Amino acid sequence: MNNLSIILKREYLTRVKKRSFIIATLLGPIIFAALMIAPSLLMINSDKMESKKAIAVLDETSWFYGKFENTDVNTFVYYDESEHIDSLKKLVFDGVYDAVLYIPMTSLNIPVNAKLYSNKQVPMTLSSHIRNTMKQEIEHKKLLASGIDPSIVKSVQTNINVSTIRMDSETEEKTSYAELEYIIGLLLAGVIYIVIFIFSNQVMRGVIEEKTNRIIEVIISSVKPFELMMGKILGIALVVLTQISIWLILSSAIYFVASGIILGPEILSPSGTVMTEQISQITEMSKSQDIMLEAVNMIQSINFSAIILGFLFYFIFGYLLYAAIFAAIGSMVDNETDSQQFISIISLPLMLSLICASTTINNPDSSLVLWLSMIPFTSPVTMMLRIPFGVPYWQVGLSLIILISSFVAVTWLAAKIYRTGILMYGKKPSWKEIWKWLRY
Repeated sequence: MNNLSIILKREYLTRVKKRSFIIATLLGPIIFAALMIAPSLLMINSDKMESKKAIAVLDETSWFYGKFENTDVNTFVYYDESEHIDSLKKLVFDGVYDAVLYIPMTSLNIPVNAKLYSNKQVPMTLSSHIRNTMKQEIEHKKLLASGIDPSIVKSVQTNINVSTIRMDSETEEKTSYAELEYIIGLLLAGVIYIVIFIFSNQVMRGVIEEKTNRIIEVIISSVKPFELMMGKILGIALVVLTQISIWLILSSAIYFVASGIILGPEILSPSGTVMTEQISQITEMSKSQDIMLEAVNMIQSINFSAIILGFLFYFIFGYLLYAAIFAAIGSMVDNETDSQQFISIISLPLMLSLICASTTINNPDSSLVLWLSMIPFTSPVTMMLRIPFGVPYWQVGLSLIILISSFVAVTWLAAKIYRTGILMYGKKPSWKEIWKWLRY
């Protein structure tokens, strides 16, 4: 046990002192915070960043004359049918207009086609604005032609809200929000999938490096192979937890500080026209208490304690299971190229759990999903997809028992491979030889 703690300490300190670890640990939170702040910053300055455009409109049908409203970034100038489209195109190249909207006369009664000419890429917002305006105008004229008042049609339009209620017992009911549960499950399952492969690969690379440098021959004379393997696995696990903890703390701190510095002045500035509009929109939204109540209900509907505990357990034991396998693979080969044939086989179960993610989310209680939740090689990802939707405790407990038991069994088998393969050089073992190692 003393040797195990020494190896664990060595693996941990060696990695956390590396320049690459320090750089990644410091840059990671900055990148995460930037990804969170950037959308808000872009939204605030979207009007400032988008150049104003002048669009000439030639409508041969006269259906849409004066219908395209000018905005802060788009100005529409109308021409009658006597103007030729080629002369307007020339004005674009001369820099008079940024684009020309041409609605040709059609042999049909309804003009549903339009062409937008420009010598540069047209913003999607502009084409969307034109499309929506034409659609609304055509629908309006269709209703009038049918003798229907468009205002009546608009007044009868109704939004339907279907709430899903999960009955945990005969007396306990709780509103569920499938979209939010879907996002949380998919996000956490993706984190587990990525971390397992990234850091399990680090275990394998460490073993291969020590093996090819012949350092292992010196180390193995002082410690048992099993202690060496477990020390390496647990040491890297602590590195993972350290890095993720620092990322979470620093990302949150940077986000709140940067939000106050970058976004704060815009919010407080009385002359900020963009934020004035946003504040007015937020004010209108805040008038509806239903929206606030809905947000509170969404947060309260999520069982955060079950999600956090489930994530920690499946994250840790899922990593330990695959790290033991990757350590065994590293002991069997002399370079990473030779390891690919083994990794491709080992990675299939986790890939299968991601492939079946849509099935898991749409039908989390199906027989297929239940089996994937119990199989230890797929349960870390599948269970994290299911837990936000609510999983019976007996299923979670049984899945964890199987996962932990499998980790112990796989570690025992991996140690058998490790103790023999770690001292073999220059030869790629066959499956028959690996089977012999397991029987020793």
